[in-house]
Amino acid sequence: VQLQASGGGLVQPGGSLRLSCAAAGFNFRLNTMRWYRQAPGKEREFVADITSGHSTQYLDSVKGRFTISRDNVKRTVYLQMNSLKADDTAVYYCKTESRDRDFWGQGTQVTVSS
Repeated sequence: VQLQASGGGLVQPGGSLRLSCAAAGFNFRLNTMRWYRQAPGKEREFVADITSGHSTQYLDSVKGRFTISRDNVKRTVYLQMNSLKADDTAVYYCKTESRDRDFWGQGTQVTVSS
């Protein structure tokens, strides 16, 4: 299983970014895909996920601002982040589970600052 996250960067408050996570090595269309984040000095926290049936759930603080989606042909999951705030600054990770194991991407840094 391989997960490659990208799309992070520096953005001003109120700005937008779209994260991507390209997947390989498992049956992508059957897996729930998840995004987590970890801010400096804090524990890693769940951000959003999307099931094989495209059902989604979100961390309360990102509802209405973030949108998770997936493209099964491209084997990629996305996280569209709008109205970004300083509190969204973190390393963002994609995650999935396969054969009772957790697999994590390498993380992509998102910094929200003026």
